[in-house]
Amino acid sequence: MSSEDLQAKVIEALKTVMDPDLHKNIVSLGFVKNMEIDSGKVKFDVELTTPACPVKEQLRNECAEKVGTIEGVESVDVNMTAVVRATEHNQPVLTGVKNIIAVASGKGGVGKSTVAVNIAAALSLTGARVGIMDADIYGPSIPQMLGIPISPPKAGENNKFFPHEKFGMKVVSAAFLTKEGQPLMLRGPMLGGIIQQFLMNVEWGELDYLVIDLPPGTGDVQLTLTQKAPLSGGVVVTTPQEVSLIDADKGVKMFQQVKVPVLGIVENMSYFVPPDMPDKKYHIFRQGGGQKLADRFHVPLLGQIPIVGEICEGGDLGKPITLNDPNSPASQAYIELAGKVAAQISINQAKEDKPETTFELAWKE
Repeated sequence: MSSEDLQAKVIEALKTVMDPDLHKNIVSLGFVKNMEIDSGKVKFDVELTTPACPVKEQLRNECAEKVGTIEGVESVDVNMTAVVRATEHNQPVLTGVKNIIAVASGKGGVGKSTVAVNIAAALSLTGARVGIMDADIYGPSIPQMLGIPISPPKAGENNKFFPHEKFGMKVVSAAFLTKEGQPLMLRGPMLGGIIQQFLMNVEWGELDYLVIDLPPGTGDVQLTLTQKAPLSGGVVVTTPQEVSLIDADKGVKMFQQVKVPVLGIVENMSYFVPPDMPDKKYHIFRQGGGQKLADRFHVPLLGQIPIVGEICEGGDLGKPITLNDPNSPASQAYIELAGKVAAQISINQAKEDKPETTFELAWKE
């Protein structure tokens, strides 16, 4: 069989490999790149839309299996790569940022900031370029959670300034605008001014994902960000009990009213597993609230995060558990959550009707 005929058979086989999130085959999606065939040795790239793709290994294995059964194929080398695609917008802010994720809650005390930090950390672990905007003006906690000393940001040109950096992530927080321990006392119009500074005057550079930690509630800061920033979508954090769901419901409706896609619901403090009884699972704050909220609004339940002492300890010590102990069950929950957030952004981007990609045959002599 000639290399041309073999490559045509490989392409036909790959057309049966479906992306389970985008519901199209990987050839028509344009994922298959750089194919080489040399004496039965097949090598190609599968270029995904995010390095945090939760089905990356599933796709790799299916490609290798299906191509490997073709007569004449001696070996298969599937190289998984990713190029993060940008959410389209026409606003003149954050032009170097491909995707912006707002993390919200209807009330305080549900662990929203911890979820935001660990989503960012999990995305960073995949190799994505990540930033965090701590927009919780009255209760900025991100510097503490990342172990960043309170100090003014480095000034740039034209009244711009550079974000702090920690663990490879760029970070801006209202905490950097005051001395450590001092409250930031502002009225409504001044709150909007600070957010405008974060959007217009920060030298964010090129980022794949910017995670914004919104304040609890649905006030001035939330409205400014949802109306001024080109958000890719919002994530709403709740705990399982009804009193939390009442307020989380408002958070979802806020995103809907300002036309920001709701990526899904995160149920934090979902359950507790005693260290000495790993087979036991206790639902301290009741059960099923996050799923109930997701079903009500027809959005995904992105993740259920357990109550783990190491999560709190990591936040207090400035060492997020996802980075400090990435193999722990809690870290794996955050990593899975971040993958689903990234996947949901890709799903929303793919909803725009685009013509199928054609694959040009090329072979190595």
